[in-house]
Amino acid sequence: MTTTEAAALVERRGNVAVITINRPEARNAVNGAVSIAVGDALAAAQDDPEVRAVVITGAGDKSFCAGADLKAIARRENLYHPEHAEWGFAGYVHHFIDKPTIAAVNGTALGGGTELALASDLVVADEGAIFGLPEVKRGLVAAAGGVFRIVDQLPRNVALELLFTGEPITAADALKWGVINQVVADGTALEAALALAERVTVNAPLAVQASKRVAYGADDGVITEEEGKWQRLLREVTTLLRSEDAREGPLAFAEKRQPVWKAR
Repeated sequence: MTTTEAAALVERRGNVAVITINRPEARNAVNGAVSIAVGDALAAAQDDPEVRAVVITGAGDKSFCAGADLKAIARRENLYHPEHAEWGFAGYVHHFIDKPTIAAVNGTALGGGTELALASDLVVADEGAIFGLPEVKRGLVAAAGGVFRIVDQLPRNVALELLFTGEPITAADALKWGVINQVVADGTALEAALALAERVTVNAPLAVQASKRVAYGADDGVITEEEGKWQRLLREVTTLLRSEDAREGPLAFAEKRQPVWKAR
């Protein structure tokens, strides 16, 4: 098994492909190997007529996904799939497939972890799961689509509170606001996600896939309405990353102190 293959495990449960981010020692943080493994697994699921749904989860019981691997970023490693950068973070967030995707959130899902959930069609979470987009606390924005998907999926004022404060919410709160489908006992998110997938896969697969394409407004694997948002996000992030505050946020975090913002 190569490093890339080990970064995410893929198994079949009937007509469901289960993708498990497999870096529990790093709280399932996303590096290049994860993006390759998850992105390739998602592409394979799309091309396999026997696969009718996909479940994504994290290894271990502490974290679904801790977001981007900061150590890999510090080493200036490429976090994206080298041949499919357009698939985005984890090879997942900008990678549309017409098979239903279900996130089984089995622990903390802050930052990129929440963005993986927001990029999924359905979400099942352990009751101890935590969601949130804390990027503004580090001088950054939720650049894996979270900054616009949270507003699309929640009441605007609730979404803006989460974006502006960067504060986390519990699984119960996420359920209350409709950003996830189910909250289940700790340790059972994967089991519950597979049960939900079974309720989907009993239906006619071509009808489900056509329904998903129309529901999202997707043509040739692209959600047309989102493309302008991705372009705007890229422009904003490119400018923001040149700012002093974007350097100060991670530095303050590394030095375990409060950041000093200069708005420049």
